[in-house]
Amino acid sequence: MKLPFAESYKIKAVEQIHRSTREERIRWIEEAKYNLFNLRSEQVFIDLLTDSGTGAMSDKQWAALMTGDESYAGSSSYYKLKDAIEDITGFPYYLPTHQGRAAENVLFSAMIKKGDVVPGNSHFDTTKGHIEFRGAHAIDCTIDEAFHTELEHPFKGNVDLDKLETVLKKYPKGQIPLIMVTITCNSSGGQPVSIENMRAVKKLADQYGIPVFFDSARFAENAYFIKMREPAYKHKPIREIVREMFACADGMTMSSKKDAIVNMGGFIGFRDKALYEKASTFNIMFEGFINYGGMSGRDMNALAQGLYEGTEFDYLETRIAQVAYLGKQLRDYGIPVQYPFGGHAIFIDAKRFLPGLPKEQFVAQTLGVELFIEGGVRGVEIGTLLADRDPDTRENRYPQLELLRLAIPRRVYTNNHMDYVAASVINVFDRRNKITKGLKILKEAPILRHFTVELARI
Repeated sequence: MKLPFAESYKIKAVEQIHRSTREERIRWIEEAKYNLFNLRSEQVFIDLLTDSGTGAMSDKQWAALMTGDESYAGSSSYYKLKDAIEDITGFPYYLPTHQGRAAENVLFSAMIKKGDVVPGNSHFDTTKGHIEFRGAHAIDCTIDEAFHTELEHPFKGNVDLDKLETVLKKYPKGQIPLIMVTITCNSSGGQPVSIENMRAVKKLADQYGIPVFFDSARFAENAYFIKMREPAYKHKPIREIVREMFACADGMTMSSKKDAIVNMGGFIGFRDKALYEKASTFNIMFEGFINYGGMSGRDMNALAQGLYEGTEFDYLETRIAQVAYLGKQLRDYGIPVQYPFGGHAIFIDAKRFLPGLPKEQFVAQTLGVELFIEGGVRGVEIGTLLADRDPDTRENRYPQLELLRLAIPRRVYTNNHMDYVAASVINVFDRRNKITKGLKILKEAPILRHFTVELARI
């Protein structure tokens, strides 16, 4: 008998979760103004809001916490993390930050000015927010295949080289501080970028003298997909693939709360010492001294350990297999999802799920509300709310993809939980024709509104 697939870890500690009633969930979501971020965690049965900082740390990571060096300057934990980052990514200089958006804040403070443009592949919300906050513009150069959820393509996160070169030709070099490539590309459905595409982007960027930075929150999952889908890398170890990936970049930002499996932390990697020194000033202003940057020594120790665990093949295989396990159940039932499945989440195509709902009524957010009411499952909208308003016209932006993301925390839920999520989604799908009205905005922030927006039923 062929041995079945089994997780590459065993469970050492558990946390109780509360089973609520439908009546309770209806009341809670009303009190939360139909914003899933406003729900209390104990009101959620299965929380797929994000995979950021929600993973379960290993025994070795917990042990590493106990040996953290909390010295303000020159701590051993800083150097332990420095060695791990250079070993895995190849970047000789780094600045620790408390999370990914802090890394963006520091880096962009050093590089971006008003009127600049930053091309890339479907910049994520905080990336675009930091760009636009500085009076600059993010330009999406993702390949067209990414916007057809039913189309099979191995690397839907790839940058369209023609779109990118159009931007590079249109704007002077001084107006393009960097190209930002997100690996994997979250906003297009957790889709990977091939090394072939990374190399082509770097070659083109070098021709125009523009540096390339990677948004690297899920770089290890990207490396796994390269191993599985790019024939030349079939027999290469994950960490060797990672080094080849980062050889195509001049620097990186990292939200360590994803692929490094920690609850808090981030960093910026640099190849250029002068840029590192320039950014160091902003790190001291916004984060803390360059030897800790918003993290404690114990956090840095756990992060260093997590970088190694997150780049192990067995772990990645287990993690991505669970995402695919959920995705297959949904797809087999006819539920429209971004395909192939991404590395960290299943993205439901809300436009195809609720085709009769007008785009002005926030289709993916409406679907997310219905899923919470159905089973206490919390996802997150990656659609019109997240796309925010155009900074110039202040009109709503309607993205090509209107998605409900079900982001799966690392090493937290079992496949029984995935079965429950699938059944909840299927139940909503079976009554989708009864969902005829969506949501309207009552109150919103001027930028990154989806975190705090207040909504009402139409």
